[in-house]
Amino acid sequence: MRFLGIDPGLLVCGYACLEIGPDGEKLIEAGVVRTPADLPLEQRLNRIADDTASLLKSLSPDVVAVEELYSHYAHPRTEILMGHARGVILQKCAEAAIEVRSFSATRIKKSITGNGRASKEQVQRTIQTILCLPEPPEPNDVADAIAAAICCANSTKSVVF
Repeated sequence: MRFLGIDPGLLVCGYACLEIGPDGEKLIEAGVVRTPADLPLEQRLNRIADDTASLLKSLSPDVVAVEELYSHYAHPRTEILMGHARGVILQKCAEAAIEVRSFSATRIKKSITGNGRASKEQVQRTIQTILCLPEPPEPNDVADAIAAAICCANSTKSVVF
């Protein structure tokens, strides 16, 4: 079974595809989708949509795990802009008829480390251990996407890390 984790963002979206099979878990691909800050919002969203559609086609996930947005009262505009990116990602998943599961950041961290308030470094080190990676995943956007995919796999009854 393939899980595509996505950490939505307007400047940088992290993504990671995990395959879970009889031989265990395998990281198929991970990376980031970037949009230039000087492009108008609608062009950036279109680029995110195109890149998401391309990832869905090339990686053929069974399920997409997307991190939910958390809005801090001091920075509501940031979350509104990120919400645009998340909406485009969700729409492309719907268009491709791929199931989407959303998870809060605290649930993802708890699924990975046992602590919903774990630091980014702790999440990265735990992912490195779980997937036997030579180095912790970088940047944080990629680590967050891997963590979302693992959390989704953990929530699937037939697959447990």
